[in-house]
Amino acid sequence: MNTPAVPSPDYAAIRRRCASGQRLVLVTGIFNILHPGHLRLLRFAAECGEFLVVGVHSDRLAPHAYLNEQDRLEAVNAVSWVDAAFLLDATAEEAIVALRPDIVVKGKEHEQQDNPERRVLDTYGGRLLFGSGDTTFSSLNLLREEARQPATACIQVPADYAHRHRCLREDIVPIMTAMGGLRVAVIGDTIVDEYISCDPLGMSQEDPTIVVTPLLTETFVGGAAIVAAHARGLGAGDVHFFSVTGSDDSRQRVADSLREYGVSATLIEDSSRPTTLKQRFRAGQKTLLRVNHLRQHKISPEIQAALYDGIARIAPQLDLLIFSDFSYGALPQPLVERIAALCRANGVNMAADSQSSSQIGDIGRFAGMNLITPTEREARMALGNYEDGLVILADRLRQKTAARHVLVTLGAEGTLVYGGPDSPWITDRLPAMNKAPKDVAGAGDSLLVASAMALQCGASIWQAAFIGSLAAACQVSRLGNVPLATGDIVNELQARHDAC
Repeated sequence: MNTPAVPSPDYAAIRRRCASGQRLVLVTGIFNILHPGHLRLLRFAAECGEFLVVGVHSDRLAPHAYLNEQDRLEAVNAVSWVDAAFLLDATAEEAIVALRPDIVVKGKEHEQQDNPERRVLDTYGGRLLFGSGDTTFSSLNLLREEARQPATACIQVPADYAHRHRCLREDIVPIMTAMGGLRVAVIGDTIVDEYISCDPLGMSQEDPTIVVTPLLTETFVGGAAIVAAHARGLGAGDVHFFSVTGSDDSRQRVADSLREYGVSATLIEDSSRPTTLKQRFRAGQKTLLRVNHLRQHKISPEIQAALYDGIARIAPQLDLLIFSDFSYGALPQPLVERIAALCRANGVNMAADSQSSSQIGDIGRFAGMNLITPTEREARMALGNYEDGLVILADRLRQKTAARHVLVTLGAEGTLVYGGPDSPWITDRLPAMNKAPKDVAGAGDSLLVASAMALQCGASIWQAAFIGSLAAACQVSRLGNVPLATGDIVNELQARHDAC
């Protein structure tokens, strides 16, 4: 039986989709049951230009194909590197004449054969390239899955703590629900986190240097910006974010992301600094190197005044303000003190974290907070105390800062919860709930915002710490900072309900 001819594609429309200055790349083939070899070829072709077009042979040209033409076309269209695909019912040379691609890519196995496409390409200066793609390209989908799929199977909820402090599902869900009515503001340093997944090539023979080739780049909003996005994701009905950025592409990326997350952002441009960018080079699910692009000088008095004025306009409507300090200059002490006084005058509770992982911060400069969440190192740095035990450390930090609640995070050892001398339980410890974290970046941010919001909704410090620790466990189960959602925590509570 004769297979009916396929209508000729609208080559002119396809060509118009390729923007001016972009190189159009054409690949043609049967693509019978899309396999890793096809993916490598398409990835290679996409790397050769900016707009990849694929011609899939029609059933008439491929009578022995296992799948029909529509199924094969649909499979090719599903490949993220492909910008346009069509059914080809003519020779590749005819498609080249009509489409006039800048580059045609064929598999390496065709290099020593006669290639009539070359003769057509030579008439207008097009190029014919051969390459089946590097074998490492076939792992890209796995890398993407690593970034997107949370590994929550290793989350373990401590049943004894949950029973001791009323942290069962029926206790926590009402608190999570109440978060929906909160009005929250976040101020601090904006950071863009860039994860570059690499293939390790080996050791240089010239010097003891590890050599890698980048495969995939994933970009996330980080720093105080992700704290604001977490607040919105956890249900806060109104979230405002205040920060400074450079006049660069990263600023627009942050603004677009926060708009998508539902955060109202005031980003003041500071021409004296770039938007802080942190690059993490990873291989085999491990970080090899981190490169920070930043400036750490304090923002000018003019920018401080603009940030203060922005918060002053909404202070009467706020329930909670969070200082998210990364010690990169966005929160000079005079600005912190003015905003703190403003919040106290308007009855707004405050929470603070001042990170000192690769920089020098001081959680002690945030006075009168409802909650502070330092690491053990940050607490000891603030007090200059490197000898006393954790309980004494937490008590002295609470006295110095006049903080109402203190959570001291201990990394893989969990969190020390300090209830204070008036509490029946002066202290308790929450173990780390995720026993096999995928990426620990962002754990402190999620603990801070979830615990602070829980306290604002009437939770005890024990319940707030539980919610914050579970939020951190969910966060570290995935690669990169992605806003938490109320469902993340509630679902984990439901999944571990029997264990509690």
